Amino acid sequence: MRPTLRNMLLAGGLLFAFALIGSAVLSLTYEGTRLRVAENQRRALVHSLNELVPPDRYDNSLLTDVMRLRAPEFGTDQPVTVYRARHGGRPVAVLAEVIAQSGYAGPIKLLVAVNADGRLAGVRVTQHRETPGLGDGIEIERSDWILSFAGHALGDPPSAGWAVKKDGGDFDQLTGATITPRAVVKAIHNFLIYFERNRDRLFSGATAGATEQTT
Repeated sequence: MRPTLRNMLLAGGLLFAFALIGSAVLSLTYEGTRLRVAENQRRALVHSLNELVPPDRYDNSLLTDVMRLRAPEFGTDQPVTVYRARHGGRPVAVLAEVIAQSGYAGPIKLLVAVNADGRLAGVRVTQHRETPGLGDGIEIERSDWILSFAGHALGDPPSAGWAVKKDGGDFDQLTGATITPRAVVKAIHNFLIYFERNRDRLFSGATAGATEQTT
């Protein structure tokens, strides 16, 4: 074999080997990153759930005692995850990821927790694109407005009260922003309506895994 051909084959072999090694490194890096991201997301979710329903109130696994449901009251046509909190097998609360579709800058994602007696354990905003300094007052880091829902229930206030004060309701709007809180109030009220109509079903079974249901 001539030296030039041998050198070309050797160079090609080295390039191929480097390509294989590079692909393996990239694959391992991606897998490690993917697992870290997934774990961080899991921890963030658990933290959010425990903010609304403290761990001393339940003794089951919120991340496995779940249902996947579709309903117009959730603000989306996609399945929504509903987490069930129990203590000694008895219902404590449900937490659902619902969407307020009519935000000023787009959909607003909420985590809504309702106690077994139908009263709100609390609400948190998990994602939004509202205007900084105005609509972002729905974030707990920006103001305590979102805390005003805890303890309320369907009928408390009456249906007409589930609106911002500018619309004749009981809930404050944000300074300079009405559309954003209006959307949040409506989404919370819709979920309370769903909870009232489906209370027994929401707590049915020891665990429903990831079963998808349609209403």
